Amino acid sequence: MSLDFSGKHVVVTGGTGALGTAVVASLLAVGATCTVPYVHDAEAQRFPHRGDSKVILIAVADLADEAMVAKVYDGRKLWGSIHIAGGFASGKVAETGKAVLMAQINGNLVSCFLCCRAAVNAMAAGGRIVNVAARPALEWRSGAGMTAYTVAKAGVAALTVALAEEVAKDGILVNAVAPSIMDTAANRKAMPTASFDAWPKVEEVAATILFLASPVNRVTRGAIVPVYGKS
Repeated sequence: MSLDFSGKHVVVTGGTGALGTAVVASLLAVGATCTVPYVHDAEAQRFPHRGDSKVILIAVADLADEAMVAKVYDGRKLWGSIHIAGGFASGKVAETGKAVLMAQINGNLVSCFLCCRAAVNAMAAGGRIVNVAARPALEWRSGAGMTAYTVAKAGVAALTVALAEEVAKDGILVNAVAPSIMDTAANRKAMPTASFDAWPKVEEVAATILFLASPVNRVTRGAIVPVYGKS
């Protein structure tokens, strides 16, 4: 199966992170032009695709802010929008205040919602949207001890399915992936005794995202695809 993104413009939020970098690399390899918003200057500075003629880096303060999202999508003829940006927080409900809950909802769900809305409005002739949920979004009991994160990612899953139904008639296919813990340097550092071999690699998760975002995907919509590896 050959994926060809020649002439296609794709927004990748969270594109300077571990998974995002793998997604952008995969897109560039098949001819895409990528807009990559970023919040942290340090990530942008070490981004390996900085300076590539097909990469547009845009500094934003907060993707839960409508004006910032408009800046990313304004005036761009868009084929795809991939929403990886988000954050994680652990903590039992009894120990989690409103500020932490709202940070998770804003960082994971509101940002995704606003980017989906902007993407739909920028897709004049159809396109693809891929969101990133998480395993607890499908398996709620596994979200014990990180309930605020679970609530936000479950919202991303519900958003994906509802939006997919809304825009199918417009030729826009909306899907999501739901990773388990991925094999990244940060996760290895946080869980040094874990079985890293069981974790899905970011390149493997990126490959699933790339298919869902590609013209080759003609029929899959409203799916929340588990990408768990052996874990």
